[in-house]
Amino acid sequence: MTMHIIDWAGATAPQRQQALARPAMGRDESVAQAVAAIVADVRARGDDAVRDINARFDPASRENLRVGADEIASAVAGLDAGLRAAIDRARANIAAFHEAQRPQAVRVETMPGVMCEMTWRAMENVGLYVPGGTAPLLSTVLMLAIPARLAGCGRVFLCTPSRGGVIHPAILAAAHLCGVDEIYGVGGAQAVAAMAYGTATIPKADKIFGPGNAYVTTAKQMVAQDAGGAAIDMPAGPSEVMIIAGAGDNPAWVAADMLAQAEHDVVAQAVLVTTDADFARAVEKEITAQLAQLPRREIAAQSLSHARVIIVPDMAAAIDVANAYAPEHLIIHGDDAAACVPHIRHAGSVFVGAWTPESAGDYASGTNHVLPTYGYARAYGGVNLYSFMKSMTVQRITPQGLRNLGPSIMAMAGAEGLDAHARAVSMRLETM
Repeated sequence: MTMHIIDWAGATAPQRQQALARPAMGRDESVAQAVAAIVADVRARGDDAVRDINARFDPASRENLRVGADEIASAVAGLDAGLRAAIDRARANIAAFHEAQRPQAVRVETMPGVMCEMTWRAMENVGLYVPGGTAPLLSTVLMLAIPARLAGCGRVFLCTPSRGGVIHPAILAAAHLCGVDEIYGVGGAQAVAAMAYGTATIPKADKIFGPGNAYVTTAKQMVAQDAGGAAIDMPAGPSEVMIIAGAGDNPAWVAADMLAQAEHDVVAQAVLVTTDADFARAVEKEITAQLAQLPRREIAAQSLSHARVIIVPDMAAAIDVANAYAPEHLIIHGDDAAACVPHIRHAGSVFVGAWTPESAGDYASGTNHVLPTYGYARAYGGVNLYSFMKSMTVQRITPQGLRNLGPSIMAMAGAEGLDAHARAVSMRLETM
């Protein structure tokens, strides 16, 4: 397996930009048109549209969109004991990390008689989207449902696609164990539209969470722009990893990390940044050997066509490349990995040291794996407890407080030409 190698120091600005380019997600005009048609159809016809669109992609799709209690109970009862133990461990770690994020109320007397507060409220209705196409992402259930429940959301429901009319039982079991209220066998853009606008069966969400393909991502962005739709967690596309490693690190481990990313999707991307060309060649050799052993090697092989090796002169340049790329996942090998973290400005999640594979964060360390991709880490953080909450400010002013503050309010309102604003204060002061 030969990856594209870029000499960063000798590359021109356009060459550097191309080196950090993501693979196209197919989010072109045809995708936007197809998604717009699906969203409009679901808005107009509700459940009937959802069933028709489901059947278009899965002829054996479910007639009953909502998963029944018996099917869920059977999935929980049939859960492998080892997998159940793993889910329980992951649940405990994810809950511990997200519980520690619980925000504190703020109360400040900004001046005598003027009290300002900030408090927090949970989202009322949240819709979770869990991909289930080529891989049943039961881990995404944990990453979304656990913080939703910790935040105190009123209603937590989940949409996930079926295959041959069947939803993977591990997804059903994980959803039940994490306290999801309702599960619906719907995937794709139609699931996003249904959660955004509501149907006779599927409730309307205030906010939609979860990753997906180009159609899901486009649908999320589309409904978020509509006042009648729903808010979304973040733009999220194909998964990606950047790895900083070099001489003295284990090329087999780096290759395994890159393949772990590549097996996600044919448009996933893995990027190696190194100061050592010989090390890069050793990683390539390991990738070739390990790829042959993977059940999903065809997907991984296509993904690796987007892989890059960037040769840099030193660690400072490696950090510059990482910040320019703004990766979803950043793995830093080497003894000085921890010293690099304060210099990382743009990344969804950072994995420090050779013993910290991305897989840990994907499943069970406690951090959330729903992260910004496609360079959005420059402006977004990953899903956390705050994602399921909203802040609300409160102010209380005493008569003396308004006497103290009033002249400032009136002066500023007068400067803006908003006389009614000023009068709302002056009328009160005149009664004192």
